[in-house]
Amino acid sequence: MTGSLQGIKVLDLSRILGGPLCGQILGDHGADVLKVEPPQGDDTRTWGPPFRDGVASYYYGLNRNKRIQFLDLSTPEGQQRVRELIAEADVVLENFKIGTMEKWGIGYEQMQREFPQIIWCRVSGFGVDGPLGALPGYDAAVQAMAGLMSVNGEPNGDPLRVGLPVVDMVTGMNAVIGVLLALHERGRSGQGQLINASLYDSGLSLLHPHAANWFMNGKVPQRTGNAHPNIYPYDVVATGTTPIFLAVGNDRQFKLLCEHIGRPTLSEETSFATAGQRSTNRVELKALLEASLAKYDGVILADELMAIGVPAAPVLNVEQALEAPHTQHSEMVVQMGEYRGLGAPVKLSRTPATYRHAPLSEGHDFLSQENSDLDTP
Repeated sequence: MTGSLQGIKVLDLSRILGGPLCGQILGDHGADVLKVEPPQGDDTRTWGPPFRDGVASYYYGLNRNKRIQFLDLSTPEGQQRVRELIAEADVVLENFKIGTMEKWGIGYEQMQREFPQIIWCRVSGFGVDGPLGALPGYDAAVQAMAGLMSVNGEPNGDPLRVGLPVVDMVTGMNAVIGVLLALHERGRSGQGQLINASLYDSGLSLLHPHAANWFMNGKVPQRTGNAHPNIYPYDVVATGTTPIFLAVGNDRQFKLLCEHIGRPTLSEETSFATAGQRSTNRVELKALLEASLAKYDGVILADELMAIGVPAAPVLNVEQALEAPHTQHSEMVVQMGEYRGLGAPVKLSRTPATYRHAPLSEGHDFLSQENSDLDTP
């Protein structure tokens, strides 16, 4: 058994990030994923350094558990081969500019008439219609347009892009959700359908709690740095060594924190007795906390606080996070020969994720059911 999606055939015509991430997740959970790239390859092959054998790490991070082939879809030969693969596929992933595949005669509506069972997932910048419909979308631009940059950064600083392609990534995850929903519904109706996963809508979907606050009070949310806009202390605080993040969400946790750092009366003061008061008086509270924490080792303190039920964590760099004992325990680093990548975060008890094809594996046809059954690590 190779996963929950064993037997599902996915034709991945996408490139860059959102679509390829969707395809990788489906592949991790057992789908047979064939990825078609243009003759020059996916653009992200060149997005480095670092490189291995001329291919960038960016590409490696999004394209395992797929088998790759190269086709020029602008040619009759490439279009015919894609038609043949669509005829066998359960799911098609694509993120071409709106209208491109239709121009080639292999768009969703054209293919749906011929293959009504096909599930077609289109990843786009802004969807097909509307004021911005059919325009190309880019992660950083959508972070700006969707309000994400306006709430990210220090209160007196400039708006900041989130330090990873969060809009692209959540769009890929939303595409996975759409594919799974459509597969489930097809089990009842026997019919496929079109899934639209846009960067713009996905970016807006990340605005909690800022959107919820604005809907209720009409006040434009402002930047709060590392701090939570509604509760406090939910922020990075300095210690004698490594900074830690405190994520105190209720009065009980705050009382435990104050007792542990030798300031038991702090939780009884009128200015800090409730979550609302702590949020309103956060500047004063942060100064008092940091003065008390200056004598502590941050890593040790975070462990002590977690042990008594106060959410806290040291601020680690990427290397420290990837080498942490719990990262290894939860199998969040995968190794296949020279390839290392992030593991699947969703753990299923009977049908766990498997890692069968390292990036750059080749393949021209979907696997037969017999071969799929044998397709194990």
